[in-house]
Amino acid sequence: MSGITLVGCGFVADLYMRSLTTFPEIQVLGAYDRDPARRAAFCAHWKIPELSSLEALFDVQPHDGVILNLTNPASHFEINTACLEAGFHVWSEKPLAMTMDEARSVYNLARSRNLSLASAPCSVLGQAAQTLKRSVADQVMGEAQLIYAELDDGYIPQAPLEAWSSESGAPWPYEDEFRVGCTLEHAGYYLSWLIGMFGAVRSVTAASASVVTDKRGVDTNTPDFSTATLFFDNGPVTRLTCSIAAPHDHQIRVIGDKGLLKLDKAWDNGAPVKFHKRFRVRRRLIDSPVGIKQKPTGAAHPKVGRWGAASMNFALGPVEMLRAIGKGQRSMLSGDYALHLNEVTLAIQNAGDDTGAQTMTTRCDPLPPMDWS
Repeated sequence: MSGITLVGCGFVADLYMRSLTTFPEIQVLGAYDRDPARRAAFCAHWKIPELSSLEALFDVQPHDGVILNLTNPASHFEINTACLEAGFHVWSEKPLAMTMDEARSVYNLARSRNLSLASAPCSVLGQAAQTLKRSVADQVMGEAQLIYAELDDGYIPQAPLEAWSSESGAPWPYEDEFRVGCTLEHAGYYLSWLIGMFGAVRSVTAASASVVTDKRGVDTNTPDFSTATLFFDNGPVTRLTCSIAAPHDHQIRVIGDKGLLKLDKAWDNGAPVKFHKRFRVRRRLIDSPVGIKQKPTGAAHPKVGRWGAASMNFALGPVEMLRAIGKGQRSMLSGDYALHLNEVTLAIQNAGDDTGAQTMTTRCDPLPPMDWS
């Protein structure tokens, strides 16, 4: 299997490197970061060649390999474009681009050059997502009629953010995270699963807002909360929430006419999928509190230990891409899939408080306190 190089040596790059160690057949040919100190620390930690420029990276990168674009989101379009124009397949961290005009530009460039271009997340290829997909297809819970998916991370601005660092010492980039927003950063974790199960989203009814007033002094009105109702061409109505304010909740529930399928940990490739049967007890209707664990599907992929909030193998996507290139095929997560994922995510991020909303024509005052004396 051909080699890869990394552009960007920040926090997430360590998660990729730790994951890549579970695929020893893949050679990491080097890494580049515009910050020389960060680049040196990262490359020394992982014992890989330090590349001094993007051009130096192109010199060692094989055309049947993959460049991992792990830069901050504002740089994704520029780096993706440069790598594609140089004739290389690209795996991009999410989002593919910050606007749909930019996303379509890199998509069209990749198509015109017959190159693969895909974006994170790749947990859709993992054991938990694949087990859920098969269980839904088998109608374990009956016909899927409604899905609730939650990606709420707790009140992140009050967390000890300065203490969060990666294996090679990169700080968690909370300022950039706040400016990009939790929807662009996290919605893809379940959107990718849902699109992987049901295909295209026909329409999105969404709202987003900035509800946290103090983000460690970061001056941004980027939404830190979003909620969306997704209507698929061929799938159940789905509600998806993202926030960095609501209590931590990463569960997904697929509701059917026989009960529900439930998974509690979006960021764990090995999280169990359980079926909770619905039944009646006298005058009550109950979803069983004890779930029946669903057998994982297919051969097991390499697992990685937990680091911070995640227990995910970040290399699943790049490895799938490399295997597809080796067979002369298009990567599962590239092309139309990647572009559609980007569009749905941006639709939620940019919804604001009035897109598609019906403005009320009536008003009322708050109720006064109740006095029972």
